[in-house]
Amino acid sequence: MVETTFHVSDKVEEADMNKRTLKFLFRKKDELCFVDPKNPADRMFLSPDLLGDQLKFLKDNVEATASIFTNDEDEQQIIAVELPVKMAFEIKDAPPSNRGDTVTGGTKIVTLENGSTVDAPMFSNIGDKIIVNTVTGEYVERYKE
Repeated sequence: MVETTFHVSDKVEEADMNKRTLKFLFRKKDELCFVDPKNPADRMFLSPDLLGDQLKFLKDNVEATASIFTNDEDEQQIIAVELPVKMAFEIKDAPPSNRGDTVTGGTKIVTLENGSTVDAPMFSNIGDKIIVNTVTGEYVERYKE
């Protein structure tokens, strides 16, 4: 990023940006392996930094949206990867709820299938599926099939 000041008469060329769907396969050391869902042989290894805070909600076979910048020499570079805003996760670990705890509408910290943790309502139990907002990291609702 570069900080600059523009004047009213200045003109700036618009960046050539595209979006592309990628499917996450696995993590290898400090790289994430993604493929083109239409062409699984087209593998690419990307930096986890491209996901930012959403990295903790990454799980196998999830489709993400890559933002691609094309420069003047037609070279493409992925500059960001975004997960779907709402994703379903199975609860793998949750502390037990005590009788009467749900009356106050309290929450407890639960561990999801990918190892991340979120605050969820007291009625959430191991094996339940919940929807999590991957941008805010908050519980949204119970998963409905």
